[in-house]
Amino acid sequence: MKKSYFKRIMACIIIICIVFGFTSIYTVKAADNSDATVVGNDYPIVMVHGCFGWGSNEGAGLYYWGGKESLTQKLTEKGYTVYSPSIGPVSSNWDRACELYTYIVGGTVDYGESHSKKCGHARYGRSYPGVYKQIGTKDSSGNIRKVHLMGHSMGGQTIRLLAQLLENGDPDELAFTTDGSINSLFTGGKSWVSSITSIATPHDGSQEAHIKYGIEPLTHQFVAAIAAIKGKKVDLDDLNYDFQLDQWGLKRKPGESRLAYNNRVIKSAIWKKTKDLSVWDLSPEGAQEFNSYVKAQSDINYFSIACVNTHEDRLTHFQVPNKNMNPILVKSSIFMGRYTNNKSGEVPIDKSWWRNDGVVSVISATNPKVGSSDQIVDYSGTAVKGTWNYLGEFDNTDHIEVCGMKYDRNRIEQMYFNVAEMLSKLPVE
Repeated sequence: MKKSYFKRIMACIIIICIVFGFTSIYTVKAADNSDATVVGNDYPIVMVHGCFGWGSNEGAGLYYWGGKESLTQKLTEKGYTVYSPSIGPVSSNWDRACELYTYIVGGTVDYGESHSKKCGHARYGRSYPGVYKQIGTKDSSGNIRKVHLMGHSMGGQTIRLLAQLLENGDPDELAFTTDGSINSLFTGGKSWVSSITSIATPHDGSQEAHIKYGIEPLTHQFVAAIAAIKGKKVDLDDLNYDFQLDQWGLKRKPGESRLAYNNRVIKSAIWKKTKDLSVWDLSPEGAQEFNSYVKAQSDINYFSIACVNTHEDRLTHFQVPNKNMNPILVKSSIFMGRYTNNKSGEVPIDKSWWRNDGVVSVISATNPKVGSSDQIVDYSGTAVKGTWNYLGEFDNTDHIEVCGMKYDRNRIEQMYFNVAEMLSKLPVE
């Protein structure tokens, strides 16, 4: 009798693991905080898009988070407070972090006096009303109001940098800005982040960046990806797309057509003269530089999820795309699944990088390693602060599908619901 009962229990566990698609031995589950003094929180979740992400009115009727149906709305209906900002889609992580900070607290974006002069763009950007101005203040119980930061793809890098700046400030900005105008983002001392969750984030960059793409083919690839999700032809003009490069003088002018604006951005000289853009940050070498500056903070819960949509070819032993991979990603996935690099001065790439989701390798999505001393553990139900808690692989899911949800909505939505529940059960401190 006991044997039969045990078998039924094990069968149920196996079925659950198959349904939710995680190849890690741990599925996403609520944290065990039995020793905490206060369990559970109502911190807002800020969901940050990746490179070529967009706002609610830019995606030809598609949501970045959810595709044809709004994931943020569904999370809101479940009782969570959720924000999904639109920040520079092709900007550097530094500029994006400054924009994200201002989006949350309100005011005018300050990219920092030192950074702006070094990079050659304007110091100030757009203004935002602030969606959570009370962040950092104390509630009636004396606890600091915090946020959960969640990022897809490059968004995971951006939120790591925001946490770094909030807690530690920036020594260059502190030294350079002597006239009293330094922005509070760069002064440090702000323990405002409860958790960071990265989804398919290239923490160590993507070997795809070693294909010398220019911004124009990348833009066309982005439009094609939108069309693939939407199921019909889409032109860049249809998207009302905002590159948000005002700091570079690339703001759409009054009366300027979308086509003229898009062409002016694409043909701009900035793509060849600066590293202060996403193209550098997403390369393995840019990520190595980024990781040497951005560290896991001891008071923050870090979580990561990788996506994989390839398998080993029996003849070549290369990684090749699964049949359900978005056609837009097949070419890059094939390249990533066989590419190696041992050039002097560049990050070594070996076969451990081959398993991928079409844009990001599994090994890059787990946690920062190149240029980093961050540590990682498999999540077992109790989060380890200051360490990456790996939630596992989301199998048979490509880089676009994990947000666009064209084919497998129920399974992917449930993953987000599980993560949101887990975050809400972290202790208030």
